[in-house]
Amino acid sequence: MRTELHRQLTSSLSDVRNLGILAHVDAGKTTVTERILYATGTTHKRGEVHDGTTITDFDSQERDRGITIFAAAVSCTWAGHRINLIDTPGHVDFADEVERSLRVLDGAIAVFDAVAGVEPQSESVWRQADRHGVPRIAFVNKLDRAGADLDTAVASIRERLHTVPLVVQLPIGREERFAGVVDLLRMRALVWADGHDTYEEGDVPGELRDEARRRRRRLEETVAELHPAALEEFCSRSELSGRTLAGALRDLTRTGEGVVVLCGSAYRNRGVEPLLEAVVAYLPSPLDVPPVRGALGDGVQERAADPAAPFAALAFKVNATPTGRLTYLRVYSGTVRKGETVLDVGARRSERIGRILRVQADRHVDVDAAVAGDIVAVIGPKAARAGATLSAPDAPLVLEPPTVADPVVSVAVEARRSTDTERLMAALVRLVEEDPSLAVRTDPETGQTVLSGMGELHLEVAAEKIRRAHGLEVRVGRPQVAYRETVARGVSGLVYRHVKQDGGAGQFAHVVIDVEPWEATGDEAAEFVFRSAVVGGRVPQEYVRAVEAGCRDALLEGPIGGHPVTGVRVTLTDGATHPKDSSEMAFRTAGRFALREALRASAMVLLEPVVELTATVPDEAVGGVLGDLAARRGRVSGSTARTGASVITATVPLAELFGYATRLRSRTQGRGTFTTRATGFAPAPVPAR
Repeated sequence: MRTELHRQLTSSLSDVRNLGILAHVDAGKTTVTERILYATGTTHKRGEVHDGTTITDFDSQERDRGITIFAAAVSCTWAGHRINLIDTPGHVDFADEVERSLRVLDGAIAVFDAVAGVEPQSESVWRQADRHGVPRIAFVNKLDRAGADLDTAVASIRERLHTVPLVVQLPIGREERFAGVVDLLRMRALVWADGHDTYEEGDVPGELRDEARRRRRRLEETVAELHPAALEEFCSRSELSGRTLAGALRDLTRTGEGVVVLCGSAYRNRGVEPLLEAVVAYLPSPLDVPPVRGALGDGVQERAADPAAPFAALAFKVNATPTGRLTYLRVYSGTVRKGETVLDVGARRSERIGRILRVQADRHVDVDAAVAGDIVAVIGPKAARAGATLSAPDAPLVLEPPTVADPVVSVAVEARRSTDTERLMAALVRLVEEDPSLAVRTDPETGQTVLSGMGELHLEVAAEKIRRAHGLEVRVGRPQVAYRETVARGVSGLVYRHVKQDGGAGQFAHVVIDVEPWEATGDEAAEFVFRSAVVGGRVPQEYVRAVEAGCRDALLEGPIGGHPVTGVRVTLTDGATHPKDSSEMAFRTAGRFALREALRASAMVLLEPVVELTATVPDEAVGGVLGDLAARRGRVSGSTARTGASVITATVPLAELFGYATRLRSRTQGRGTFTTRATGFAPAPVPAR
């Protein structure tokens, strides 16, 4: 009986798709999600962003601002398949929400604006998906807009994302006359009549037949170049059958060698059903992805998506509300039932699963159990944070948590009434539980409470959430950016001798270090590199590790303004020990003071965070916008014309962009828009002393 149940559960996993919607701000992610829910019968009325009636943008701030802020999970069914869908934010300030979502997804739909093509944040989320190895299909949205062009959007996908687009549809009609698509695999026309939610299938219109044949041929040739089995059939038959082509598209999507491209207009409900069919046909199920890898003691263990295996799940999102905590899980292996006890491996704490919920954004449906491949929410765990691993108590496994970016903007926050100070601290703690990209600290010099995040909007949303969710009036200071310091010219042979004798065992450590600039190359991401060139065992290995730990301590505060130091390589070249007084503590102290002294002797540079700004402004306002960017120390890197407007790209220090939205609106009479994308750090003017 157990074997039969296991077979049924495993078989049903092949019908599950865990996917996310990725895109730039205003490309139509939320509208695509709403139309998917409507097409699958999950909702019976189409939600609209502009009306504030969407299912996934359920937070009051999301509806007020008209953007997605928090990743929202929903479940629906299509053609016998269960689709767990996460609608992710498109604004750069909420990239950490995207990162946590991508960590638990098996596939994704990348949405592109048919007019704008690949925009800056589209490129950023695409790179994030690349890092996680998430297979994608592309949906070119808004084909009904003036200036929309599928071929131009596809060209931008090829050029900016460096992937091979595999276009499987041809639009029928242009701009406001867009009525449907030609399915190039079946060579059939799918047409949506005005006022109808479903398409009528028919023959390809006569005026498009030659073009459809040319595009089908181009698709076959491209696929044959990438897929060995397709190449063999193409060489023998000079064409590909529909079955071979579909199988090759599925393989290329899952390996990431190509991306299937579909098109439509989500707002007008055209192209959604074929998109769902592509999700089922090309994106992987939990059984198609490699087994999850986790740490087990000093080794590594793989666990496949098997309901009968030991339970292991990753918590990727936490909603901490005054009435309880909702923990979102991706179950990678095993089965968990309500009422069971699981282990929070990192915290070494047992947690009881009180309820298991199938999620519909802010609505939930109770279920009795969750199996491998499921994305669910649970009530019961009291301390699990985003990134925590929950596993069977008798088979612990630590899964790799999502990475968390360092905050780049900070503000001071305080309660308007001194009696609310404790409530404010509790609210801030709850915020950080929900969003690990936020950080709270107390400034040691001023005693102020400092909230740090990924951008000005990120902190605005956090402060507003405190006001709305907790009923607190808070004062927020002017944003401050997070500076860094680095070495422009280092020093060699710096000698530091740490000797301390005050009765009893003393401390002795002698080190010689070289300090030089370090710039990570290729896939390297290290901001600090330490190596030892000591020969003859003059400094034992355990003391070398202590020197490295001391150097890391010294990097927390640089000599210019006490900012963290990055981009440094330290080489331990020599040293000496004492048979009685040397210890790891002594060498750690020596490493810390040696590097501090070396940094003071080096030529240091202050670094500030910079962003790539993309502004779309009316042609008549270009001069004023360029002048304003120059005044903000911006460096313009490009300008392209777009129907009645210009798109300006520039690199600008983040500190100069506070309040820029208001300034741009005033210069363009409310018609200008802009987006930013973090690009790293650049040398900044040293503040006057």
